[in-house]
Amino acid sequence: MEREDIKRIFEAYFEKYKKTEGDRTAWSAVWLETTGVGTLELNMTKCPKGTTFKIFVNKKKEAQVLGWDAYFAAIGEVAAGYPGLYDEERIFSEMESVL
Repeated sequence: MEREDIKRIFEAYFEKYKKTEGDRTAWSAVWLETTGVGTLELNMTKCPKGTTFKIFVNKKKEAQVLGWDAYFAAIGEVAAGYPGLYDEERIFSEMESVL
């Protein structure tokens, strides 16, 4: 899947499902993917410092990065470290289907 499609889908998902972090300056949306390999949680947070992504594998934080370029680099490392866990075609197709 193209990066622009991933951005468009994740941004739309964020807008539909975002929840405030409490003080209304930070908003987050979470996608949880469970496979036979484990669980993957993608957390997008928007706050005054920018768009932050937190990536968890089996409830352990693997990465926290700022911006889309850093997200793509981090998710590539996570995918390499956990083969079969991150299937962007499936994840973002499913994410788009709930919009």
